[in-house]
Amino acid sequence: MCEWDDFSRSTAQMRALLDSDQPGQVAPFLLLSVPDISAREHRICSELWTRDRLAASLPDRVRLDFQFDLAARGKIRVGYLSNDFHEHATSRLLIETIEAHDRDRFELHAFSFGSEGASAMRERLDHAFDAFHDVSTLCDSETAQAIHRAGIGILVDLKGFTRGARTGVMMLRPAPVQVNFLGYPGTLGEGICDYIITDPFVTPLATAPAYSEAFAYMPHSYQPHGRNSVIGRRPTLGEVGLPETGFVFCCFNQAYKITPPIFDLWCHLLQATPGSVLWLLSAEMAEGNLRGEALRRGVSPQRLVFAPDVSQSEHLGRLQLADLVLDTAPYGAHTTASDALWAGVPIVTFAGETFASRVAGSLLHAVGLPELVTTSRQDYLDVALTLANEPDLFEACKDRLRRNRLTTPLFDVAAYTLALEQLYATMWERRRDGTAIEPIWASAS
Repeated sequence: MCEWDDFSRSTAQMRALLDSDQPGQVAPFLLLSVPDISAREHRICSELWTRDRLAASLPDRVRLDFQFDLAARGKIRVGYLSNDFHEHATSRLLIETIEAHDRDRFELHAFSFGSEGASAMRERLDHAFDAFHDVSTLCDSETAQAIHRAGIGILVDLKGFTRGARTGVMMLRPAPVQVNFLGYPGTLGEGICDYIITDPFVTPLATAPAYSEAFAYMPHSYQPHGRNSVIGRRPTLGEVGLPETGFVFCCFNQAYKITPPIFDLWCHLLQATPGSVLWLLSAEMAEGNLRGEALRRGVSPQRLVFAPDVSQSEHLGRLQLADLVLDTAPYGAHTTASDALWAGVPIVTFAGETFASRVAGSLLHAVGLPELVTTSRQDYLDVALTLANEPDLFEACKDRLRRNRLTTPLFDVAAYTLALEQLYATMWERRRDGTAIEPIWASAS
């Protein structure tokens, strides 16, 4: 809702709850958008959040006592666990990678606990997986048994601590290798997953103590994104409520990611760029508050333009009207960042210490625009201000993005899938050999 009267106390309040060592006080997902919280504190939060649940799951884990067949097999059987197998960001990011997997080496199973109805994406996913298991009516132990009966060698959790997650299934250890991937930008804590799929920018090796999982490094960005996402018709400025002239700053992140320090910078940019506007995603409960916050900072509320929800292709089409995307911090753009880059719009990001704050930076490195990654608020402001007020530099940046979209690693599905398969194969070999779990790297193709 962007009600910020007591926002300055939020970090201290969260730290006090973590220091109390009482489980279940702070949801890990909510902590991602609180400023100045370290990756180490995120791990503490995750482990406090799951401590009692892990203990409660132990009797079931002992009762089930899953045993695994680690003999060599023709194909590595990979299971994906999620309730987002429908028109959802996770599925849109992952679908082309699922379709590109080498079926001579891998057998892919979906375990869906969602209540999704029929949709084009669901139908596409049904065809993409070798087997699609509906476990929505099963409890955690029944779901774990279904996964074990399917002979899954590598179980990939696509949810983490996001809405509707079933980490209780992972706690029962139904597969010999368990992986944290894509859905949650951070560690799940001890006792849940063996590896987290990441990249060297998002989680430098020195940050390993802040994660319970071993790093499984992709060579470029950890985030998949295909080349077949349909970019819809480019509307006119008037059709989407934007002025006919003036620089368009844009951020289509959810409102909970907007923090007062970042909004301060945005208002400074509006003041320093005459005629500019800030294009935001519609957020009914937050719009009035954000307009009021702009006014308090000396910016006309009318310079905030809100965009309604539309279909994905329409969204990508209208994104082309934005000039520059401004990232949030500490919880930055993830899917919204890759969508913007796919639509040809540069993004300026402020990379902090945490996984959630570094994803857009990872994407920019993978698309050949590392100079748009900043590490301080002043640098973030300076880069955005330069691009907005120096047309030649701005056009050169956009031209480079247009050239790079199909020539750099970010949207190269085939190379991405090969690297992911390398990681899966290494995980499986190490488990079969009894090798200790430690960081692994996929090579660039």
